[in-house]
Amino acid sequence: MKDILRQILSSILALLVLLSTVSWTVDKHLCMGKVVDVAFFANAKTCGMEVDSNSMDAEFEKSCCDEVSFTMQGQEDLKTSFFDLDLKQQVFLVGFTYYYINLFQDVDTVTTSFIGHPPPLLDKDYQVLFETFLI
Repeated sequence: MKDILRQILSSILALLVLLSTVSWTVDKHLCMGKVVDVAFFANAKTCGMEVDSNSMDAEFEKSCCDEVSFTMQGQEDLKTSFFDLDLKQQVFLVGFTYYYINLFQDVDTVTTSFIGHPPPLLDKDYQVLFETFLI
């Protein structure tokens, strides 16, 4: 379950980066106040009622159609250099990276110095002798 959640989150973040870096253009064609066509990344198709400026007189040049275009610019500067950071940020980044890498290393087993020496032999069991038991 944890792996699936991580994959979904990674995909969403990758899609978010992609969508924030691409420039979006939405073009709408309106005829008499009603939307006729909407297009992404291209020009919208017209309804065919545009005024031909060569055939019409100057007084009839007003058209019933409108073109509305909206452009959202994406990010341009995505590549940041390590040396653009100030000294405090560099120190933090190096320390965090070192800690994070060492966080997942296996811990060595504790070595004891008396492995070659057997424990002393007990003549009597003192817990039973003195009747002192830990609860």
